Amino acid sequence: MRFSEFEVGQRYETKSIKLSKESIIDFANVYDPQYMHIDEEKAKQGRFGDLIASGMQTMSVSFKLWVEEGIYGEEVVAGTGMNNIQFIKPVYPDDELRVVVEVIEILPKRRGNGIVTIQLNTYNQNDVKVFQAELSALIDN
Repeated sequence: MRFSEFEVGQRYETKSIKLSKESIIDFANVYDPQYMHIDEEKAKQGRFGDLIASGMQTMSVSFKLWVEEGIYGEEVVAGTGMNNIQFIKPVYPDDELRVVVEVIEILPKRRGNGIVTIQLNTYNQNDVKVFQAELSALIDN
């Protein structure tokens, strides 16, 4: 979509994706090798009672689901910021995540382009919010 087509209050819902135990361990081994993400036995003895996905993986999956919707399309120039990032609840193996996206701010810039800020709200299969963040991107007109 072009910048001029965005309006505050627009809402979108993404498809969902299931996180396997293997994908959680694989991601964590590369990007966040803490025991609660890679050591199943130790994780079962910890606070969450099982392996959990890295917050960085939850954030990355949320962004992936949003981008795959294709709303930004070829008009996106670049991301400009991410604010108010909150990892609300743990994500476990076999959780199925989907994202509800809402346009929360429009900031016009020169030449008709501008910054679009969205709120990403990620939910599991039980409709429990597990993650949220504000994401801003420069969009051409």
